[in-house]
Amino acid sequence: MPTGDPVITAQASVAIALGGNLGDPIATLTAVRPLLIRELHGWAARAATQLLLGWSPLFRTAPVGGPLGQPPFVNGVLLVGRAAGGREPWPDALALLMRLQDLEARFGRQRLEPWGPRSLDLDLLWCGNARCSSPQLELPHPCLRQRAFVIGPLAAIDAQLVLPGGHQTAAALLAELLSSPGAEPPPLPLPAREGWPEAV
Repeated sequence: MPTGDPVITAQASVAIALGGNLGDPIATLTAVRPLLIRELHGWAARAATQLLLGWSPLFRTAPVGGPLGQPPFVNGVLLVGRAAGGREPWPDALALLMRLQDLEARFGRQRLEPWGPRSLDLDLLWCGNARCSSPQLELPHPCLRQRAFVIGPLAAIDAQLVLPGGHQTAAALLAELLSSPGAEPPPLPLPAREGWPEAV
């Protein structure tokens, strides 16, 4: 996040991971971006405060789990905060999840097998200080701190961001993940492009 931009903390923010590896995932993520912004504004309308959107660059990442032979993924993260004065709790996280799943369906998402290939994946990573564990939603996301394809984009937004449920910064956690035995390959940052101007 460029110097001088408002700071978005994990405790006061919402984080959404974006990814896909079927079709043209870069085109898919670029196309869903304005629709996701619209859904977020609709979901948070009652908060009546300006949303601050921190987009990561896009990264090419190796598949984790699922069937062998999958194509690589393209991943990114959106960090959502609020302008000064927005201190009330975020609206219902499950309602946001339903909006995200509706967007996935519009882009042809089919849930055929765990960690399988997909046209679009929108994961709610956390929603302010919300804590929940249900068949529909677990917050913070249970795999949040284990996946370089999520932590890498978060570190690109703000290397000093401290994730929910821990004390490490995103940069420190990424370094730990990439140096551990059997680590995922490092996320490969992609160049900026029309519709997705962010770059490392």
